[in-house]
Amino acid sequence: FGLVTVYSSPPESAQALVKGNAPPPKQQKASASSTGSDTNSSSNKPKCRTIDECQEMSERVAIEEEAVERANQEPASVAPKGTRYRDMTSASTTSTTSSSSTTTTTTTAAVVRAGSDVEIYFKVLKIGKRSYDGLSGEGTVVFSRGFGLEDDESKAGDKSFRFTVGDESVIGALNDALMPAMAVGGTRRIAVLPQTGWELPGKLCDGGPGGSGAGGQLKKDYVVVPTATMVATETCFDKSKLPFPTSYAQQRRMAQRFDQALIMEVQLVKIHS
Repeated sequence: FGLVTVYSSPPESAQALVKGNAPPPKQQKASASSTGSDTNSSSNKPKCRTIDECQEMSERVAIEEEAVERANQEPASVAPKGTRYRDMTSASTTSTTSSSSTTTTTTTAAVVRAGSDVEIYFKVLKIGKRSYDGLSGEGTVVFSRGFGLEDDESKAGDKSFRFTVGDESVIGALNDALMPAMAVGGTRRIAVLPQTGWELPGKLCDGGPGGSGAGGQLKKDYVVVPTATMVATETCFDKSKLPFPTSYAQQRRMAQRFDQALIMEVQLVKIHS
């Protein structure tokens, strides 16, 4: 018999298609120096172990944030009759003329004056816990007009409030705070004390039913008045003052807040000629 030589080739590698996520790449071990610094930095971060410690840390952070906000916050302005306000945004129309030697810029914005026929959007806000001056911070909407927040408004700008500046049927704070040259398109926050808002004048209502307060105080976060005692409280609620809530739900909310300090955020839409 003759010899038979058999040649065999190595098997080809399989090319299987496997669906799925690839495993994460291996991470290189950090050097001893970098590991030590990371450990130290993480160990320096404050941690709370109990509920009381966590609450205390949270309060400290809130105080620090408030201090920074106060330091950066511009002081409130004061209207002719003492109402405090702060401009959130300003709007003006300017025209610039130039010659070979000089350039002159003149502001020609329409501004509010006594007797102006104005149209505004507004939000009446309950002062939040973080508000330290009655104008800052976020607030809960009590009632509004023009921002599309109410059930009878299909969209923002659908409705507005129009009045004549100086009209005695309008709350005093709004009449007073629009006077210092507010321009069309601007937004202004107004501090509304009960005496310049929807509270009836007189000692019996100054500081709430029974005259329990000194008047003119910054009051916030009162206990919500139960419906059963609402009748006694509403004896001091001046329902003739404008603007006034239109729906029953808005009126109930306002009846529980009218004797507190409130914020009114106003956007001046138009000054009618």
